[in-house]
Amino acid sequence: MLSHNVFFTLNNPTPETIQSQVEACHKYLSGHEGCIFYAAGPLNTDLTREVNDRDFHVALHVIFESRAAHDAYQIAERHKQFIDENKQEWKQVRVFDSDVTQP
Repeated sequence: MLSHNVFFTLNNPTPETIQSQVEACHKYLSGHEGCIFYAAGPLNTDLTREVNDRDFHVALHVIFESRAAHDAYQIAERHKQFIDENKQEWKQVRVFDSDVTQP
């Protein structure tokens, strides 16, 4: 399995723009073939331990059944549309991809 985690830092992180980004993730990034888990949401503002990275506003978590499914997602029209329609809102985007297994 391949875990694709993306953390968006927004230019203007108002509650409205944060919610808009979460909704855009749901609209364009969920339901892709080969996706076995999808979730997106805002930073949890209550978790403030020293180890918590708080340098983002919206998180996207997608687990794909395979590298091939991930690669197809990257070039999918809905994924490209998400980028085109939302990139102006992003100050920074950090992507963390990893191979994962379950015991």
